[in-house]
This record gives sequence, structure tokens and C-alpha cells, in this order.
Amino acid sequence: MIERIYEFSGVLRFNHWVRVVTMLVLVVTGFYIAKPFLTPYVTDEPVNFMNALWRFWHLVFGFILIATTLVKIYLFIFDRQSKNERVSFFDFISPKIWIQQIKYYMLIGKHPHGRGIYNPLQFIAYFIIFMTLFLISLTGMILYVHVYHDGLGGFFYEILRPFEMLMGGLANVREIHHITMWIFLFFIPVHIYMAVFNSLYGKSGSMDAIFSGYTWHTQHKEHKEHKK
Repeated sequence: MIERIYEFSGVLRFNHWVRVVTMLVLVVTGFYIAKPFLTPYVTDEPVNFMNALWRFWHLVFGFILIATTLVKIYLFIFDRQSKNERVSFFDFISPKIWIQQIKYYMLIGKHPHGRGIYNPLQFIAYFIIFMTLFLISLTGMILYVHVYHDGLGGFFYEILRPFEMLMGGLANVREIHHITMWIFLFFIPVHIYMAVFNSLYGKSGSMDAIFSGYTWHTQHKEHKEHKK
């Protein structure tokens, strides 16, 4: 029997797509800041701060990324609907689920019926991504306070200085910020491929879940007990 399961809330799905758009904008504007690839348009004005405009949008979307990450962390810890994400930790520490999941990806076994919505490989991948989000946000803030010395920049300057020193100085901070971007660029196509693979091969509609919130599963005893 096939059952329809509501896995992702509307707030979580909205947060996901805001982060997707934000990351794309940050990658494009970040590349421009590192190596400008457009010629400034012709104007009669005495100055044309095109680089400053791109930097402005990079900062705006950088703060949006920080905000959405904090919201996602809050949802993961406190949101009732996100309980199915939290219990994925128990699948992550289960050797049995690990073995079944690896066999599934090797096309020699069935998908394990875990307690949560993330399999062990997904759980550790998302954990690494959120650690990367923390690192890219931290390095971005350090770079920010060295450009904007008043207001928010002035408030965080002394707080972030120890982290800057731990990283070996501003040049290293910039390099780490750049490297973390490439982690996201590697993760995104792999993430899309695995989502499509699980949706088609697993026939669970997992790709649709990030749009509708629902997936489809063959009803098993474990699912019944989990719903109770």
C-alpha cells in the first residue's frame, strides 16, 4: 500500500528556495568582485562605482544567507514538523542503516526504512554543508568589518578579530571564503543528481517534496509505528 507523507513544511520549503537563489547571486557577484568580467556602462557622471554596486548586492544577499541559515537552524531544533529531520540522527548512528543505504546506492539492495527523512549519507552531507555555511558566513563577516567600520561593522570588529587571527590574517580569511564557495559549487550538482536519482529510482517523489512537501512510500510497519 502506498501512503502519502508530509515531510517538509511550507516555511522550510520557502527557506530552502530563498537559500538557493541567495547562493546563486552570491556566487555570481563573488566572482565579479574577485575578477570583474563586465565593462562599466558609459555615463556622463564623473564616477561610476560599478564594483561598489556588485559589492553592495553581495553584502545584501550575504546577510540574507546568514538570516536564512539561522532560521533553518531554529526550525531544525524547535519546529514540530522538523522532528522527522532530527530523528534522522538515529539512522546516522545505525550500522544496519548504513549498510542498507550503501547497498541501495550500489543497486544491490532496497532503500532502508529509517526513522527520519534523511539517510546517513544525506545527514552527514547536510551537516558538512551547514558547517560550511557557518564558515563562509564567518569569513564574510570578517571581510565586511574591514570595509565598514561604523554601525554593525564596528560592533562586530573586536568580536571577530580573534577569529581572523586564528585563520592567519585577512589574506587567509579571503582565501578560505573563496574555497568554501567552491565546496558549494561542488555540492549543488551532486545534490541535484542524488535528488533526481532517489526520486526516479526510489519512486518516492523525493524531488517533488521540496515543491509540494509530500513524498510517497510503501507502507511498512516501521512507518505505522513512526506515525503513532
